[in-house]
Amino acid sequence: MIRAEQAFEYIDQSGLERAPRVEKLHELGFTWADLEEEEYWLDAVAVMRGETYQELKEAAAALWAILDKAVRYVHLRHDLYDLLGIPPVLWQMLDDCPMPEPGLISRYARFDFAVAGDGTIKLLELNADTPTGYVEASIATPWICAEAGIGSPNAAMKQQLAAAWSVERPDTAACVDYGSHEEDSGTIEALAAHSGLDIRCVDCLDLWIDEGVVKDGENRIIERMFALYPKEWMAVDEGGDALAYAIESGKLQLFNGPHSIILQSKGLMAAVWGMYELGLLFTEPEREAISRYILPTYNKAVFSESFVSKSVFGREGGSVRIFDDSGALEIEDEEGYDSSQLFPVVYQKRAEMARIMTAEGELHLLTGMFVINGTPCGLLGRAGGPITGNASHFIALGVRGLEDVQG
Repeated sequence: MIRAEQAFEYIDQSGLERAPRVEKLHELGFTWADLEEEEYWLDAVAVMRGETYQELKEAAAALWAILDKAVRYVHLRHDLYDLLGIPPVLWQMLDDCPMPEPGLISRYARFDFAVAGDGTIKLLELNADTPTGYVEASIATPWICAEAGIGSPNAAMKQQLAAAWSVERPDTAACVDYGSHEEDSGTIEALAAHSGLDIRCVDCLDLWIDEGVVKDGENRIIERMFALYPKEWMAVDEGGDALAYAIESGKLQLFNGPHSIILQSKGLMAAVWGMYELGLLFTEPEREAISRYILPTYNKAVFSESFVSKSVFGREGGSVRIFDDSGALEIEDEEGYDSSQLFPVVYQKRAEMARIMTAEGELHLLTGMFVINGTPCGLLGRAGGPITGNASHFIALGVRGLEDVQG
């Protein structure tokens, strides 16, 4: 058993002059280290034990295959689409579009893990549709770790992204409020740059659709598009039906692909846990991985101990509520949008995250692991309260003894 103090080591660098370091990160492409005079980036490194990192990579690979298998079980079953909260406007699209090869339902995804102080690893959720944090992980983290003399496994992210997009070959990358929303704009610009392709970045709000043909604000036809646009919003946004039709009819190839919405749903974890309890679908090694790394997750609150509720399509902490052992509400997110007004809720056993003492006080450390082109390949650290939301900080995650760990 790893002792609590050994899973992570905290290296505080806040004593260094911040302004030139922020400027250097800005030059590299991470332009939101400071947001409206607030310090989003914690000038520090959380160093993960090498053995913990190796187990995390193995856990991510195993869970990636397990969830991929579960998506293929759910595919074409409308009763399960409904159980997972998939909006009906997407069902025809999911039925008609070809299912990608194993392991590649999403080529750009991020697991969020609770890694406890003793090294225990539990999966909180998978963002397989529209993950951000790419700039922080692929650009900022390697530089910060190098400056601190700490190893980082994140250098492989750029190569994996280029390999993924050499297959998908998007001609356009889009986000809402491109040019004014700094984080999303910077994310799609970095993805486009790392792809090595000639990709135009546009604002989702400038797009329009004519009989299934998607065009940008300059009337340029878009045929292959990566979009930081959550697919579930097609159910509520004006023009959502038209966008779904464009994909169904084959006039638009959207990345991540349509079936990433099934991977994205937190209801899939409830389905996996339910099949695990019933002894369905999974092999014995898969069952061992589920038991070890997936938290008991249900569509109803059936716990006699502390648990969490969250919308199946909640993002950035929105809709998350933590309940104590008696079932009383202990804390809830008040910053993010509460999407439980629109989509079903799942209930998950509470997991412990490592805690680090920073200049901001004691913070909970959330461990992200990117999976790009089917390969676990990059760490993302976020530090904040018990619920990791918009108010959380970015912190670089490094790995101790990386020379002994194939990163």
